[in-house]
Amino acid sequence: MRVLYLLNVSNSSQLTADSGYTFADLLAPALVDAGAEVTVASPVPAGDDRVHFERMLPASTKYRARFDPGMKGLVALMGRCRPEVVVANQIEAAPAIRAALLEAGVGARIAGYCHYLPFSFTDTGNLELDPAMDDGGLGRSVLLAFVAGLAACDRVLVHSAAAASWTTAAAARMGVELGEKLHVVPAPRDGRLVRDPAEAAPPDGQATGIYNHRLYAHYGTARFTQLARHLVAEAPVKLTVMDLFGKRSAERMRLDPSPERHLAELTATDGVTVTSDRGDRVRYRNLLADADFGIAPFRPGCPWSMSVIDCQGMGLPVIAPRTGWLAEHIDSELLFDTDEQAVQIAARLAGDAEFYRVHAKRAHASTADFAPAAVAARYLEAIA
Repeated sequence: MRVLYLLNVSNSSQLTADSGYTFADLLAPALVDAGAEVTVASPVPAGDDRVHFERMLPASTKYRARFDPGMKGLVALMGRCRPEVVVANQIEAAPAIRAALLEAGVGARIAGYCHYLPFSFTDTGNLELDPAMDDGGLGRSVLLAFVAGLAACDRVLVHSAAAASWTTAAAARMGVELGEKLHVVPAPRDGRLVRDPAEAAPPDGQATGIYNHRLYAHYGTARFTQLARHLVAEAPVKLTVMDLFGKRSAERMRLDPSPERHLAELTATDGVTVTSDRGDRVRYRNLLADADFGIAPFRPGCPWSMSVIDCQGMGLPVIAPRTGWLAEHIDSELLFDTDEQAVQIAARLAGDAEFYRVHAKRAHASTADFAPAAVAARYLEAIA
């Protein structure tokens, strides 16, 4: 099977902060191992030397990625690669990909991977637009483009059962039935971030929590900051917060200045240490190894989190708000509805060694099915 993997890299200057790139870098070699011929089209190569590479310039903004897919370049790319399957990681680009295939005379299937959902659902079932995609009131247009992309795909892949439910519901509201073309295929875990949970020694009365998520406002960073103040004041806990972006471009800061604002607030919080892996995967692993537990983001309708999987693969229990995929994936004893409950869970992880050992093992075990080879097999079955 000839697979053309169209990778949208949103953070080409900070690749370790781009989960889509990490996903492709892990998955593409596993697809080759499983017998596929894979070409990754992106601003930078992904995978190993067996993975073919077609250079594509990154979109300068998140809106250009959705509304300006570059038809001329797509037609030329389809003609050169002549794929049997095109994987579209920017769902909104799927109609343009379909048109480019027609123009190039290539009869490939389109498999859209819903790497990012531009909406969420409230507990009462109301659909809400993602504020990160609603600058200048563009949120509804992004949502319509997303559903148009779903309609143009032959296969639709999502990370989780929760994401499948939300994507199906959003599409149905606009007259698009996904039916049997929808498949749940989780993202692969990073083998460099896997550790025997027996190596995760229980904390001795004082625990370090790590928050390794993007600091955008739409990730619920204000809610995390509130929780952080409770944790360091009311539990035997200190926190490490990762600055995943470093210095961002002026254009990205103009569109969304929230990471810098939240970073300043967290830096000024007693008991919180802000650090960076500086793009070094070994340093990132060491930061995780030095922590005792992870904290999930407060992102509404969270469909999946690679950073949560990173922690769990290292044998770190992750505490999480009871919402979205988190409520589906995280052990119920580590879910909370209030800051007070989160403080109690963190205090128990710090002081109850047996409780900690049990959840370290459960966290590690919860990622076993995300090994790249297992994910690649499910991926190829879904796009066939």
